[in-house]
Amino acid sequence: MFKSVSKTASSLFSPECRREAIAEFLGTFILVFAGTGAVMVNKISQGAITHLGISFVFGAVVAAMIYATGHISSAHLNPAVTLAFWTSGFFPKYKVLPYILAQCAGAIAASQLLLMTLGEVANLGATVPLNGNWLQSLILETVLTFILMFVILGSGLDRRAHIGFAGIAIGLTVALEAAFMGPITGASMNPARSIGPALIGGIWEHHWVYWVAPIWGAQLAVAVYRELSNGFRDFN
Repeated sequence: MFKSVSKTASSLFSPECRREAIAEFLGTFILVFAGTGAVMVNKISQGAITHLGISFVFGAVVAAMIYATGHISSAHLNPAVTLAFWTSGFFPKYKVLPYILAQCAGAIAASQLLLMTLGEVANLGATVPLNGNWLQSLILETVLTFILMFVILGSGLDRRAHIGFAGIAIGLTVALEAAFMGPITGASMNPARSIGPALIGGIWEHHWVYWVAPIWGAQLAVAVYRELSNGFRDFN
């Protein structure tokens, strides 16, 4: 047992794990900086970016970060995705907490920088249920994250998928979902994306929804795709 603990600790503090955590921090920082920054600038500019423009920014930055950090950390950039990869057996348990902490820290740092540079505008891009309807957002965020995780598994891990297109497919999914459901739930699909503005802006209204729903949705996608991929035997 002690050898196992020692090996885990050694792996946890290895240069590889450190590089992966830094990549997750930077990737999530850039995601939140660009995405929620677009929400704030749209407010400052009186709608110059538009809702569709904001959706495009979120999708584009996700795609860009997948190609920029995917070869370093697999570009999770999302605690729900990290947990889903772990429960599906494609990610080691000892890396789960460092990844999630790095993702949340990156999001918080991005929101702090946006507050310092743009001011307290548009609730820093915080995600809150429309009209306080938490049940509606809980259901919709679960479905949105299910779709996102389904695309991640199908385009990024299944060996039958076309190589090199995962970033585009995932980015388009984020943009699409933000476009049609953003006005209702904020289309978070990502607890880290939500915790940055919530913590820095002090906006905690139904924040738990943006942790519970994405985790549920991602886990449901894992269960469904396990059946579609012959128990994951069709994966790389």
